[in-house]
Amino acid sequence: MQILDARKGILTPEAKEVAKAEGLSADFVRRKAAAGRIVLMRRGNAVGIGEGLRTKTNANVGMSPDRASPREELAKARAAEDAGADTVMDLSIAGDADGLLRRIARASRIPVGSVPIYSAMLDGKKKRKGIADLDEEDFLRALERHAKLSDFVTVHAAITTRGAELAKKRELKVVSRGGCFLAAWMAANRKENPYLENFDAVLEILKERDVVLSLGDALRPGCIADAGDSAQMLELIVQGKLVKRALKAGVQVICEGPGHMPLSKIEANVRMQKRLCAGVPYYVLGPLVTDVAVGYDHISAAIGGTVAAAAGADFLCVVTPSEHVALPDLADVREGVIAARIAAHSADIIKRMDSKRDLEMSRARWKLDWKRQFELALENGKAKEYRKRRKSRSEACSMCGEYCAYKLSEAALGK
Repeated sequence: MQILDARKGILTPEAKEVAKAEGLSADFVRRKAAAGRIVLMRRGNAVGIGEGLRTKTNANVGMSPDRASPREELAKARAAEDAGADTVMDLSIAGDADGLLRRIARASRIPVGSVPIYSAMLDGKKKRKGIADLDEEDFLRALERHAKLSDFVTVHAAITTRGAELAKKRELKVVSRGGCFLAAWMAANRKENPYLENFDAVLEILKERDVVLSLGDALRPGCIADAGDSAQMLELIVQGKLVKRALKAGVQVICEGPGHMPLSKIEANVRMQKRLCAGVPYYVLGPLVTDVAVGYDHISAAIGGTVAAAAGADFLCVVTPSEHVALPDLADVREGVIAARIAAHSADIIKRMDSKRDLEMSRARWKLDWKRQFELALENGKAKEYRKRRKSRSEACSMCGEYCAYKLSEAALGK
């Protein structure tokens, strides 16, 4: 048990491995894990998320009712891993979702996440039950299944009947799938959120297998007009209370955040979350800083993700170019991962003073050392292709050719 061992002063293999990878002392990692400010996961190499560590990225895959191909989603999970994602989540809402999760868990060398309420919904559908017909045990049984397969799970425990009522005033009421399912269940059954009402049982299930709890942001704003509204703030307050219960129970926990949010509100949101939620890792789903970047939402998310991570967010959700339009394909997943990694690294230059790689790149550019430039690139496939197709007759690039500023200034000013 990572958090309990850390509190006892035990340096787990994961703490040691993360410390080495991050260039930090093992005791620093242990102390932050003991306080809940770092979570530690393992599947292949250990991964740490939280305060003082590199900003991490998560890529989502999963089958939909319109396209339910396990082979395609497994390929996307592999592509995300190859592109440098730190974790991958299966968000399947069709087909044999539990079967796909098992396959991804077996094949993945990075931590795997999932959303148990989707499994509860699909299991109920097999029994000809709608979401409103499920009972509290259905939700908990799905969580138990996922706890055996996943390293972290999203549980939307912080949406309340009051929060769902406040969401009625929004432009876009509830845009979280898990949040929609729970809002529908609560309205139909006139009961409070079953995950909230049974939160102690949720913690027991996750504690048994040391699975990280990701407190879902069910009321995240789905457009910038709704950012920072009363529904979002109420859920954040509830998240803060649930975080404290999870930490007391010895369960590792992270919090999910927005969503769509204008640049002017992002930093304040991150600082508020950290203050209300005991400084546990913050996982932001973007934030997307404009609603009109359709087809290019990975860029909008990278802008917002950079600002959020620089302010203290620890974990960025990959947004693909096809967000809001279609199920992403393999190329979309790769493009989204790379954009999120650029955002993460850009923020780490500020909060970790982590610019050594950038300086090495600058020196390789000065020398026109193409091999070294490609080695240092976050992803070099596209750059290599550009160089191959549009190579200059000189040793420089074809933008300037013989009038390369590096070569001309070297001749004028020396090396």
